[in-house]
Amino acid sequence: MPLIYKICPQTLWREAEAAGRFAGAAIDLTDGYIHFSTGAQVRETAARHFAGQRDLLLIAVDDATLGEALRYEPSRGGALFPHLYAALDPKAVRWVAPLSVDGDGRHVIPEDIA
Repeated sequence: MPLIYKICPQTLWREAEAAGRFAGAAIDLTDGYIHFSTGAQVRETAARHFAGQRDLLLIAVDDATLGEALRYEPSRGGALFPHLYAALDPKAVRWVAPLSVDGDGRHVIPEDIA
């Protein structure tokens, strides 16, 4: 089952864990769904939307656990991105890892993701 990924500020995710639900970051709340990326998309997402940001987490979720609330919808030139139209239960998360930054200020995405 494929994993999908959410990049999230650490403090926001820790608050979600304590609350038992993640409603999303500000952009998610504005758009009405939680933005995720596939493994093939996560590097571009990090570069485009999180450049220069630190204290981020990479959150992995098995897409099959999200049910009908998860939809793959066109974005960025027609690519299908996973969007979750519900709050995310932190118990559904497979793993969470710090998203480090290299010497050039780019986020380091683990090689085995994409």
